[in-house]
Parts: sequence; C-alpha cells; structure tokens
Amino acid sequence: MGNYSISFLSALKTYHTMYLYASVIMLLMLSHLSFGQNTDKLLTKADQSFEALAYINARDIYLDVAKQGYSSADLYRKLADSYYFTGEPEESIQWYEKLISNFSEEIKPEYLFRYAQSLKSAERYDDSDNIMERFYIITGNDKRAKSFINRRDYLDFIEMQSGKYDLYTLTINSEYSDYAPSFDHKGNIVFASSRSKNSKLHEWNKMPFLDLFSSKINNNNISTQESKKLKGKINTKFHESSTSFSKDGNTMYFTRNNFTNNKLGKSRKGVVLLKLYKATFSNQKWSDIEELPFNSDNYSISHPALSPDGKQLYFASDMKGTRGKSDLFVIDILPNGKYGNPKNLGDDINTESRETFPYVSESGRLYFASDGHVGLGGLDIFVAIPKDNGSYEIFNVGKPINSPKDDFSFVLDEDNNTGYFASNRKGGKGNDDIYSFRQTEELITECKEYLSGIITDSETNETVANANVTLLDTDGNIINEIKSDYDGAYSFEVDCDKQYIIRVSIEGFNPNDIIFKSRNTFETLNNVPIPFKKEKLLSMTSEPVNIGDDIVTPLQLRTIFFDLDTDDIRSDAIADLQKVISVMKQNPNLKIEVRSHTDSRSSYWYNKKLSVKRMRATVRYIIRNGGINWRRIRGKAYGERRLINECTNGTPCTEEKHQENRRSEFIVRK
Repeated sequence: MGNYSISFLSALKTYHTMYLYASVIMLLMLSHLSFGQNTDKLLTKADQSFEALAYINARDIYLDVAKQGYSSADLYRKLADSYYFTGEPEESIQWYEKLISNFSEEIKPEYLFRYAQSLKSAERYDDSDNIMERFYIITGNDKRAKSFINRRDYLDFIEMQSGKYDLYTLTINSEYSDYAPSFDHKGNIVFASSRSKNSKLHEWNKMPFLDLFSSKINNNNISTQESKKLKGKINTKFHESSTSFSKDGNTMYFTRNNFTNNKLGKSRKGVVLLKLYKATFSNQKWSDIEELPFNSDNYSISHPALSPDGKQLYFASDMKGTRGKSDLFVIDILPNGKYGNPKNLGDDINTESRETFPYVSESGRLYFASDGHVGLGGLDIFVAIPKDNGSYEIFNVGKPINSPKDDFSFVLDEDNNTGYFASNRKGGKGNDDIYSFRQTEELITECKEYLSGIITDSETNETVANANVTLLDTDGNIINEIKSDYDGAYSFEVDCDKQYIIRVSIEGFNPNDIIFKSRNTFETLNNVPIPFKKEKLLSMTSEPVNIGDDIVTPLQLRTIFFDLDTDDIRSDAIADLQKVISVMKQNPNLKIEVRSHTDSRSSYWYNKKLSVKRMRATVRYIIRNGGINWRRIRGKAYGERRLINECTNGTPCTEEKHQENRRSEFIVRK
C-alpha cells in the first residue's frame, strides 16, 4: 500500500508537471499568436503610411516592431529607406547593414547603391567604394556603376576641383527648412521656407508646408536683408517652392503641390504630387496663376529653370521616359502661351538615381544636383558643359560647395561670380540652410594633362637648347610649336586620352619623332624626356642616294609593320611615316615607290589582295596627311612573293619571324 501511495504521488507530481508545462507552452503559443497578429496589423498600417510617403509615421511603427525582435528583409528595407528618403542617410546605415548582411539574396542591387551613398554621408569612403565594387559586378551596365569604375579616383579629382569658392552664412535662415534660392532680376533672391506659422505638418518629414519668401540682396552681392513672404495669391496651405523668373522679373515659374482652383488633385495611387505653375507680377503682387499644360496628376514636375533667352524651360520630373527617380527635361516655350514636347536631357546627365534642381547660367552652363553621378555623398552639385554635338560633359564642382550631405539648388550670377545654394550639412541653423558664395577660381571643365621633358643629345647626354619641338596629332596636323629653352626643356598642354606625335628637329639633321599617348587623369603632369639622335638629313646635297635604294636605311626608319590580317596603319608606324613625309617635303624632286608585303600564311591570292590594301593605306596616308602630290608616289603589292626569311608555307616560324615579312618599303624612283 505504501509503495502504491508513493508511486501514485510520483505519478501525480509528473502529471501536474506535465500539465504545467503544457499550460506554459499553450500560453506562449497564444502570446506568440497574439504578438504575430498584432505585428501584422502594425506592419500593415506602417506599410500604408510608407506607400503614402509618410515616412516618419511609418518609421515609428517599424522601429517599435524591430525592438520587439521582429526581423525581415522588408522591415529593414523600409526602415533604411525611411531615413534615406528624408535626408538622414547616416541613420539608415545600420538598417542597410542588417538588410545586406542577413538578406543579401533577397534584395535588389539598388540597395547596395543606397548603402554606398549612406556610407559616404558618414565619410566612410573606402567602405562605400567596396560596396560600389560589388554593385558594379552585379549590375555591369548601370550608368552609376560605370561612372564609378571610370572615375575610381573621383576623390582626387574633387580635391583638385575644390577651394574655388568662398562660402558665407546668411541671417535669413530659420530653424526650419530654407532652400531653392533664385534671382528675381529685381535685386532680390526668392526662396522656399517652411517657417510659416502653419499648424499643418507634411507627413513626409513632419515639417510645416513650404511658402515662398524674398530677401533684398545687399550691395556686396552676398549678404541679404530681412525676408518677406511674397504678396498675392501665390502661397497656399500646401507646398510652394523652387522658382525661376523672366529677365524683366514679371513672370515667375514655380513648383506647387497639385492644387489648382482650390482643388487638391491626387494620383491614381492617392498621392498628391508636384506641378509647375506660372504667375504674373502686377500691382506689386503675384496674380493670374495658371497651371502649365504639360503637367499630370500621375507624375511630378518640379524645379523650373528658364534658359537665358527665356525660350526654354528646364525642370525635373519622373514622367514616362525617366531613367531614374527623377530626370532633367527641357521644353520649348512657344508664342501665344504654347509649349513644345518635353525632351529628356539624355544619358550624359540623367542616371538611374536623382537628377534635380537645374539652373542655366548666362553662359549656357547647366548646373544641377545629383546623387547618381560620383560625388561626396547625398546630392552633389555638378556642372554640365554643352558640346557642339549636343552632348554634355559633367564635372563635380568640388568642396566647399559639395559636402557628404545634400547640396542642391545652386544659382550663379556670372557677372560678379556670386550666388547661392542650399545644404543640410552640419553646422546649419535649420533642416536645410541657404549659403551664399563667391567664386574665386575657374572650375576644371575639361580633362587636361601637361607634357614636359628635357631634350638631350643621345651621344653626349648634354641638354639641347633652341631645338624646334612640334606637337602634332596622328594625322600630322600641327597643334603647337615651341623651342626648347636654355636647359633643353619643353612643355605642352594636351587633351586627355589622346595620341600625339612629338617631333624634335635641328637644322641639318633628321627630325626625331616619338609617339605619346595621354591618359585619362585630370591635371596630370607627364614627364617625357627626349634623347635626340643626330642623323644627317637626307637631301639631294647629302650622301648620295641612288634610284632603287630603300630610304629606310639612310633615314634609319623602322620598318612600317602591319598587324596580322589588317591594313590599318599602326600607331608605332605613324612617326616614321611622318618622317617620310618630312623628307619628301624637304626634297621636292624626290619620288618614291611604296612596296607592300605580307607573310606566307593564308592563300596566295588572299595575300595578294591584302598587300594591295596595305600599299594603298600607306600611299593614302602620305598623300592625305602629308599633302604630297600623288604624282610623286606610287605603289606595288607583292603579297607573299618576296619573303625576307625562311618562313614559307608549311615552315614553322615564330610570330616575330612572320612579322618581318609584313612590311612596306620606300624605294627611290627619282
């Protein structure tokens, strides 16, 4: 009985323990289920706010869910983006890191780019570059990736470009957001500010809505006076920003939320987007406000910029045909209030990211903000230089205009080299601040390199003063001519990524030509010393040259070689062909015959045809590039008939041996 009682009690304890455990597990399951249901509701609410661009509302919920231990790629993505899209990229870093570390297989490459940009905002450039390397490997054809790879030394260039502006802080800034300055051509700047005492906050960044203000520019063209809100029916309870004025100051183009005739318009997704409007200044106030006809409820158009002649309007938009988040477009302003069709400014300017806030200076330079072109982080300001063929060349304007933060809405008065821009950099008074500047130096707006060296006698190593030094292009056109100085030194300014001929000539001797290829590195100094070999000039009065002689020997030319299976003039042959041209110009009675040869590979008739092409290419170069009369030069093509070594058909030979047979000769006829 006692044993039974002990067993019973033991079983009872076991039963109670099991019941307790089961109850705990059940409670945990119910708690988890409740947590999961509650989390789903919270995330649904947050996602709705996120899709409506109410990033801060969404972020608060996402942060609360994350603190409770919830983890997903979508959560980290939206948390990071909620900071990124509200101009707080440093705060986004930890969430992009979690996203990429834990869910790398589930994310699009775009998040690598945003992560790299955010790292720049914290001045972690090496880390950012490493991420961009990964971004390039994954995407390949992405313009931003190519731009990074092609300008891997972007920080060096920005450093060279930097220091060309003096910056000044302005008293007109508030504790809120102040940006988008523009000249009204009546001695004022007009800018957007959220300082208005408006209780309504924008859900995107929890800031009051923007209104337009003006401030008188002082005589120093830099500082400004107290600001005043624009008069008339220009400001509403919604956003107004980024203006551009006609030369007389009486017509203003500006950005406003989709609010026309006191009616708020929304896109198909229920979002209030941006549109362009025009207003007229009359009786000391702005009136006759009209929406521009190329707006749409379903995409944004913003940040207008008139061309200097007032015939074109530039703007930013995400309309159809946009490459990235926003592109720059231009539209013709036609008579009678009509407009042409918007034209995308193309791949020189627009990337897969944001191009925005255009401004066209009096000289026709296009300044704009971008986070797609390679910069210091966030939006950087760039200048686009128009070319004759309609394309643009893009340059970062450097520090101190640009910083690791957002720098944008740049305007410049080229008459006095002063202007304004906005930035959310550290040390400002508010969210965005306006800064004035004075430009003190010209920007680097083309890739230039510098070529210099010392000319010496190749036998004595003594410097050669007063030698003629000529810089030619590969067609033989003279670009520049100078004489070496007392120390034998010479120097030229050259374009990047281009091939040149440097010719040194001294009276009584054959000119010495060398080929030089510049790199694609801005402001680089290339040191090219030239040892001058004194060879007596071939002429009718020099050592006798007989009919039938090959002038390669007396001129000490290298053989004019060709690559396998081509008739292209090689770069290493150009200098020697230029020497032949020079001798023919110095000896106007000299007539020559160009003889062209191939190696033995391929068929006899194929080689005969190829040698004809090579002969014609050589003769054509001398006639066209040297200006030599065609009657003084003729050609013959021998194919493989006159090999100069043992490399006949079927005979094993090295490539160097075959190369000896692929040649042109210059035989004296008269």
